[in-house]
Amino acid sequence: MARIAGVNIPTNKRVLISLRYIYGIGPQNARDICTKLSIPDDRRVNQLSDEEILKIRELIDRDYRVEGDLRRELAMNIKRLMDLGCYRGLRHRRGLPVRGQRTHTNARTRKGKAVAIAGKKKVTK
Repeated sequence: MARIAGVNIPTNKRVLISLRYIYGIGPQNARDICTKLSIPDDRRVNQLSDEEILKIRELIDRDYRVEGDLRRELAMNIKRLMDLGCYRGLRHRRGLPVRGQRTHTNARTRKGKAVAIAGKKKVTK
């Protein structure tokens, strides 16, 4: 099993797919890495030599912000917004949608499970 950026990537999948298991590397970054190192698209991780894995590891460490560093940066950005007290920061603080979605209905992912209101009865006609 190849270990890159602190993540065990699956060995039986194609390199393009298995690089996506690293937080911060998506389809485009995986494709860029493979083209920079001239690794064919159909090559699987278990077919890579130790030398190629080392090159991938060095390239990712040098050119990309991944895993812990990226998570820390995103958390610091959100914390900065919350400390400023701007609108987006307040929405993060309250656990509500940040980007203008409606909350009268929906938004259950951010708001959590619906809480029943005592004394409210269903209106039947």
